[in-house]
Amino acid sequence: MSIKAFAIAAVALASTASVASANSYFELPRAQNTNGTIELGVVRSAGDGIVEIYDYHTGEQGALLGTQTVRAGANDGVRVNTGAPLRRDVIAVLTVDGEVVASETYRVKR
Repeated sequence: MSIKAFAIAAVALASTASVASANSYFELPRAQNTNGTIELGVVRSAGDGIVEIYDYHTGEQGALLGTQTVRAGANDGVRVNTGAPLRRDVIAVLTVDGEVVASETYRVKR
């Protein structure tokens, strides 16, 4: 591959990543109850993807607590079951084609 072709491919890939990130988001963060289900509201995704919920009590992404698939576009009423009552804050991570395109932290009411 020539240097020019490589540069064009790199710019195209970077543009795609930026568009996916810009068009993917979680509804405004809010406090969550401790019942074992994270209610994310509207999740907008630039492509088919997956939302993963992780423990976030130390300010860093911890153990995986649950997942939910989403489709391209606006996904209304997205909920992720964690299988157990929540005791700590969590982070929701949206991944499309193996790339993290959005994340949001959620405070768990104690």
